Amino acid sequence: MKIRKAYLKSQNSPADLPLLLAVIALCLFGLVMVYDGSVVHAYQDFGDNYYYARQQLIWLVLGTIGTFFLANFDYQKLKKLSFVMLVVSVGLLLAVFIPGLGAEVSGASRWLSIGQITVQPAEIVKLTSIIWLASIFEKGPRLKPFLGILFIVGFITAFLQRDLGSTIIFVISAASLFLVSGGAIWQIGITVILSALAGCILIFTSAYRRSRLTSFLDPFGDPQGLSYHISQVLLALGSGGLFGLGLGQSRQKFYIPEVTTDSIFAVVGEELGFIGGLVLISLFALLIVRGFRIAEKAPDQFGKLLAVGLISWLGAQTIINLSAMVAFLPLTGVPLPFISYGGSALVANLAAIGILLNISKKS
Repeated sequence: MKIRKAYLKSQNSPADLPLLLAVIALCLFGLVMVYDGSVVHAYQDFGDNYYYARQQLIWLVLGTIGTFFLANFDYQKLKKLSFVMLVVSVGLLLAVFIPGLGAEVSGASRWLSIGQITVQPAEIVKLTSIIWLASIFEKGPRLKPFLGILFIVGFITAFLQRDLGSTIIFVISAASLFLVSGGAIWQIGITVILSALAGCILIFTSAYRRSRLTSFLDPFGDPQGLSYHISQVLLALGSGGLFGLGLGQSRQKFYIPEVTTDSIFAVVGEELGFIGGLVLISLFALLIVRGFRIAEKAPDQFGKLLAVGLISWLGAQTIINLSAMVAFLPLTGVPLPFISYGGSALVANLAAIGILLNISKKS
């Protein structure tokens, strides 16, 4: 009888199939929309209609390999690697300020440029910080490490890199882990208040952040100036109606800034309409529900915390992006997971899915 119990305990369950199918559908749909939204710009910039789609496909293949590896790599072993991975990723955050290595875009230093490869370390640190926090919270909440990592990463991303969107998502993910590990509500409340105060300081001491807040409060107040971006997004969504103009028929994609990255949902809404947008949102909802289901059924505390952190990250990023697209929140420059163009984000997101699949197999 003991031998039989040991044998059954050693067997893995099948990976979470609904989660896997949802991610496959999102990635393939994202590849189509990246090509759709970028075809004209790709030809104008590189003389190649498929440039952005080809780049996205390369990152998708690399991310898929990472997903497969992490789905079969015992997630418990990540505990021993977590601190080293965190230190390396924070080092990469600072490396963007090294002349010749960091790439500055629109006045912000957020990217590492290595040959023809561009990497955004903020996407990597979201993943590594969640793994590290899950490992140290396994035996209960620890306030000092929690506040320490919030300050270090938040200072670099928000103040130095001027990336408030990534900072907000990082804080939400870390706070979710702290709360689920048994952290007190009042400690979370104080953290949220302090984070909000820091965010207000950043907004009101930065002209471009103030302009985003102004355009959020009045999306059509200055359609040729401050509110140009959000007004073009809303025009695209409004043009789509119930069923959309048809795949490839978007008119606003020629005018929307960041059309293949932060604003790609506007093209989805214009071409596929309310129904197409609803189907896409349903896939994200399925992903989030399955992620929390995996956390609920995790066989140990580390797995539970890890799953909560990962799905909180992906869920928060999805909600913030979609909310900004419908003017429910100010534009924050946050990409839509699995859909937006960008190699660093796609590979990091797929790595998170690999770990979630691994945890589901141990349930």
